[in-house]
Amino acid sequence: MRILPPRGEKPKTENARLWRVTSFESSDGSNFARLTSFDKEQEKRVELLDDLVVVAEFLDPIYPGLVSTGTITRGGDKPFHTVISAENYHALQALLFTHRGAVDAIYIDPPYNTGAKDWKYNNDYVDSDDHYRHSKWLAMMERRLKLAKELLNPENSVLIVTIDEKEYLRLGLLLEQTFPGRKMQMVSSVINPRGIVRDNEFARSNEFIFFVWNAGAQIQAKSDEETSGEPIAWETMRRRSLAGARGRKGPGACGPNQFFPIFVESQSGAIVGRGDVLPEDVPVESIVPPPGCVAVFPARDDGTEMNWSLTDTTFDERWAKGYVRAGKATSEKPQKYLIQYVLGGVIDEINEGKVEVTGRHESGWIEAHYVAGKAAMPHSQWDIPSHNAQQNGTGLLRGLLPDRRFPYAKSLFAVEDALRFFVSNNRDATILDFFAGSGTTAHAVARLNKQDGGRRQSILVTNNEVSVDEQKTLREKGLRPGDAAWEAHGICEYITKPRIGAAITGVTPSGEPIEGAYKFTDKFPMADGFDENVEFFSLSYESAMRVASHREFAKIAPFLWLRAGSLGRRIDDVSRGWDVAEAYGVLAALDQSDEFLIALEEQDELTHAFILTDEDRLFEAMVRRLPDHVEPVRLYSAYLRNFEIETGRSA
Repeated sequence: MRILPPRGEKPKTENARLWRVTSFESSDGSNFARLTSFDKEQEKRVELLDDLVVVAEFLDPIYPGLVSTGTITRGGDKPFHTVISAENYHALQALLFTHRGAVDAIYIDPPYNTGAKDWKYNNDYVDSDDHYRHSKWLAMMERRLKLAKELLNPENSVLIVTIDEKEYLRLGLLLEQTFPGRKMQMVSSVINPRGIVRDNEFARSNEFIFFVWNAGAQIQAKSDEETSGEPIAWETMRRRSLAGARGRKGPGACGPNQFFPIFVESQSGAIVGRGDVLPEDVPVESIVPPPGCVAVFPARDDGTEMNWSLTDTTFDERWAKGYVRAGKATSEKPQKYLIQYVLGGVIDEINEGKVEVTGRHESGWIEAHYVAGKAAMPHSQWDIPSHNAQQNGTGLLRGLLPDRRFPYAKSLFAVEDALRFFVSNNRDATILDFFAGSGTTAHAVARLNKQDGGRRQSILVTNNEVSVDEQKTLREKGLRPGDAAWEAHGICEYITKPRIGAAITGVTPSGEPIEGAYKFTDKFPMADGFDENVEFFSLSYESAMRVASHREFAKIAPFLWLRAGSLGRRIDDVSRGWDVAEAYGVLAALDQSDEFLIALEEQDELTHAFILTDEDRLFEAMVRRLPDHVEPVRLYSAYLRNFEIETGRSA
């Protein structure tokens, strides 16, 4: 136990002391507790039992529950987004029961460790004078990243972490250590073009974004709308690198069928055909072109004979389709004409309808342009107007919550773009943010869904910490953590929940339609909101004995629903012995298994069956009767074992 400070006072060192309750007693209508300190040096008799709080050590087992604190249902049968108010380490442990290996993308914006009072370690704020500031930050991050690693889909997932210059070097090393074998790249992104002026330092205008992904995850090229109507690019067909020189051996060398003459008609400048592949010992001077034509071989300006990028047969195919052409004459150079071709990626875009072929030149090559913008891989330096955090983060948030302030909100469009590169091709992706702050990630996922009809779902975790300045005001009013009036000013209750609610419904907390419209990609009035479902939860801490004896099912029920995909109705009560919803079923009375199995068969989309039994034999018998596509989970042993195991993690 710990003893809270008297109302109106800040916590002191004494309030961090651990006590053990040795007895309770009553006297003159009052209740008392007798306490002994863990070092057995002190004893106390406490009258105000509300001043006592139960605490768990870092590696003590915790048995979490979830208590719903509100829902928004505008998305029909789409899966629910989930927002959990909790200490994020404990929430990540809980999510291992529901989402181990099932998260497709994690986006986090952790505290930057600037020395300001923006994060706590062991319940104390870490300031710039703390000699262990950096190691504390690394320890905090490492514990959470290890859990994040287990949550990520091992085949094709991405971790995205934003940071500034205070910790980016240490973070990069930690990510390499925690995620060996994954690709990692750091992007520099301009978030404040004006720059933040600091004493005797360069004004900071950017932050850094680490992307860490495994081999199965593909970066999706970005369509540049400004290139709509732009002609396609033609590339020189001569190999550039000396590794591609004629006769060169070793890495990067060409095959034997990439050196041949291309015949260009002198008068028209059109390609009329090609000659045979030349062996290395045959000189180019031995080739006699058709009448009125020039034989063009790949050669650098210094006379070095190179190779073509296409083999002879591939050249034939592409030339016949108009994908190869002769450019300007260069008769004074060793290569008499510039030979150009269309890259394979552009040919794919032609086949996909992204590039329109409008005709053919009189020389036979195609004339084509982009219909909806040219797709290009993003660069590692971002200077994008929509990523301005002042206008599209803090400013946008002010429109959603006109009477509330939240410093340093991320640009909505920056988060949206970062996620789009990895989840645009996965409309059912699960995205996690365990430093959720104002809730930008859920907002960004809702926008992505609207753009392509996706059913992506976000899981957000944030604490309900009250800002330092607000704490002082609340203490002066005699309030302290745990009081309803105190908790109402915490980040989750005061910012995250109302921001997500406003974004989805299109209405401010005061009931007014949100003014303005979204800019950049997908422009529409903010008052339209989104067709999405959201449920808000608070993490609770339960007794293992009460869980095992089936007395806390209502608080465990949300975990079962989350594990089954957060779809449809949640089963909160199985007092009749069993229940089946759209995505899962729960069997509490095995003597009713026949009715349960019949109900399971009627749900085409059902994926999980939770069986409540202590008997191995009975559980195995039920598993044999389940349809093959249904995953069996044993209650409550799977739940309890998960959190017992997690206590063994290294700190």
